[in-house]
Amino acid sequence: MRPLQTENDLNDQLSLPTQGVLDTLSRVEGDVMVLGAGGKMGPTLARMIKRAFETLGQTHRTVYAVSRFSSSSAAEELKHQGVKTISCDLLDREAVQSLPEVPNIIFMAGQKFGTQEAPELTWMMNTVLPSIVAQRFSNSRIVVFSTGCVYPLVETAGPSAHENTPLNPPGEYANSCLGRERIFTHFAKLHRTPMLMYRLSYAIDLRYGVLHDVAQKVAQEQPVDVTQGYVNVIWQGDANARAIQCLSHSSNPPIPLNVTGQERVSIRWLAEQFGELLQKCPLIQGTEGPTAWLFDASQSYDWFGPPKVSIEEMIQATAAWIHAGGASLGKPTHFETRDGNF
Repeated sequence: MRPLQTENDLNDQLSLPTQGVLDTLSRVEGDVMVLGAGGKMGPTLARMIKRAFETLGQTHRTVYAVSRFSSSSAAEELKHQGVKTISCDLLDREAVQSLPEVPNIIFMAGQKFGTQEAPELTWMMNTVLPSIVAQRFSNSRIVVFSTGCVYPLVETAGPSAHENTPLNPPGEYANSCLGRERIFTHFAKLHRTPMLMYRLSYAIDLRYGVLHDVAQKVAQEQPVDVTQGYVNVIWQGDANARAIQCLSHSSNPPIPLNVTGQERVSIRWLAEQFGELLQKCPLIQGTEGPTAWLFDASQSYDWFGPPKVSIEEMIQATAAWIHAGGASLGKPTHFETRDGNF
């Protein structure tokens, strides 16, 4: 991975289409709509699709980015990149009904943070909204962004959660995400809609993510909580690419897919690595618990191969970004949370 010094550099890297993306979009016909495109990943994912169409010489195909776009700058930047933006409240059934008919949907809408303060809104966003979308786009193929939090925590000394692990998550947020999968699956079976549940855990962008959180704490000489002792992570560009490639793997009944890195990354080790790179002495708080959210993503490796960006490259890039005072989205992952309440 080349050095990333500006947000433009970073966004270019995160939206660079892989050969797998090009191969998929050359086979999967039609336009693509990204629902909930105004969040942390949506803009670079939509842009990756647009860049792939351009590389394939298929500029007649349209990428739609749909969101409330509370940040007008995100919408303007997408327009500048040639993505067609549509401002829409996805809880508004009539507004969703008026969206154009598109054969390929990547669904990214949802709510995580603020669940404790307003659990009713989390359930609306994560279950009622999916029912509106699933019925409106019953004739499309849909990749549904989900989370590894739908699994229970597993023993760190044992195997990671795989796609057949029984789903029994802790906390309201995690259960609402399980509700999202159940609602989509119900309507998929009812209408025979091809779908895939994209269970992503800990995408890494230099402006947010587990690595950003740990590096920032080390740089600011704040304690790093290691109670949630291990995590899996994946570069956001690799996560974007895998999501797009999943369009060709959607099926009925829907299937789940774990998407993350295979390495079990120790939070204590991460803090030590960032301590060396940032010339700080990390302050460790707590002791590693016997369980953690850990995921077996071997199926995605079988389908797509290993991610392009390694954990070592992510650590080096994150340290350099933090050291240079690079931008932060100010959205901590709260990876330390073990009860599913965010």
